[in-house]
Amino acid sequence: MAGTRAAIRYAKAILDIAKENNSVDAVNADMASIVNAIKESAELKDFLQSPIIKGEIKHSSLNEIFASAQKETKGLFQLLLANKRFELLNDVALQYNTLYDELNGIEVAKVTTAVPMTSELEAKVLAKIASFSNKKITIQNIVDPTIIGGFILRMGDQQYNASVANSLQNLKREFSN
Repeated sequence: MAGTRAAIRYAKAILDIAKENNSVDAVNADMASIVNAIKESAELKDFLQSPIIKGEIKHSSLNEIFASAQKETKGLFQLLLANKRFELLNDVALQYNTLYDELNGIEVAKVTTAVPMTSELEAKVLAKIASFSNKKITIQNIVDPTIIGGFILRMGDQQYNASVANSLQNLKREFSN
C-alpha cells in the first residue's frame, strides 16, 4: 500500500511537470514503453528490484535503455536514484498511464473472454459500451479459458458477468437450495 501511494505521488509530480512543458503525450508514451519493457523482461524487473545493484548502475542503465525518453522521464530516473526507489518505476509508470487516461477522459474496459476477441466482437462491445458511457473507451482483452464461454466486462467499479462458468455456478446454487 505504501509503495502504491508513493508511486501515485511520483506519477502526479511527473504529470504536473509534463503539463508545464506540454509533453504529457510524449511522457505517456515513455511510461507505456517502460511498463512494456518491464513486463516483457524478467531480467529488467529483477535488476530494478535488486538491493545489491547500486543505484548509479540502475540509473545509467535506464538512461541507456530509454535513451530516447523525454527529459521528464529521465528526471524521474534521477529522482528515483536520489530517493533510492527504483523498485517503484513500474508502479509509477502504471499510475502515470492511469492519470493520463483520467485527464483525457479515457476509460479502460477489461473484457475477459475464453478465447481472444475478434475485431468484429470488439466493435460490438465498443458500440454497446458507448450506449451507456460518454467517455472514450479502450478495450483490454484478457483471455481466461476457465470462464468456458461468454464474457466478463469490467469498467471501473462495475462488472457484468455473462460467462458460462457464472451461469453454471448460478444453476448449481439454485439446485442446492
